[in-house]
Amino acid sequence: MGFEDMHAQWLNAHLKRRTGERRSRLQRGHGHGERLFLERVWWPIFGHFDDLHPEYEVIDWRGHPYFVDFVWIRGQLRFAFEIKGYGPHVQHADRTRYRRELNRETFLQTLGYRVVSIPYDDLEESPEVTRFLIKSLMAPCMTAGPSDPYPLVEREALRFAMRAGGPIRPIDLVRELSINKRTALKVLKQLCFKGKLRPIACGASGRVTRYEPVRSLEDGAVW
Repeated sequence: MGFEDMHAQWLNAHLKRRTGERRSRLQRGHGHGERLFLERVWWPIFGHFDDLHPEYEVIDWRGHPYFVDFVWIRGQLRFAFEIKGYGPHVQHADRTRYRRELNRETFLQTLGYRVVSIPYDDLEESPEVTRFLIKSLMAPCMTAGPSDPYPLVEREALRFAMRAGGPIRPIDLVRELSINKRTALKVLKQLCFKGKLRPIACGASGRVTRYEPVRSLEDGAVW
């Protein structure tokens, strides 16, 4: 099933579960920019819309409801995605509106969401940039599964490896994550087994001393 059919099925399923303003907001708010994000970024990465919620209602610190363009929830992991265009309404936004926007993003983070702002212009002109950033951001969260012995440590280790900008050593994880060397080695080997890291042999001895993220041939992203 392709994007068009899956998108229609997914959107209709959410519409059927909603009533009143929540349903009306989804009908009004899921527009061209949101669809573009799904078609050019989300679908090429995931190939499905599992755990992704459009026009997701959140109650703010004042008790007022507002809606986030997309929220992705899996267990304790939460991401909030906002599509932001640079139109006249943004260019001429007053200080009060701008302040509320910033406060809203901060409040979402207090609720445990990682807030991601998506420039509309990138969706139109260079969606590969957004795909690369989303892949890099979410890759650590996709390594964990129900049978993983150290899901949280693995996520943090992979996140650190991507930030490092070069090969990492077990001692780097010991210092960064405050874990012992035995645990660091185990985590690195698990990530190699899952295809997220690649071991680097040292010299003629072939001893593995460093590890680097595995990057796809498509765009250099870790996935």
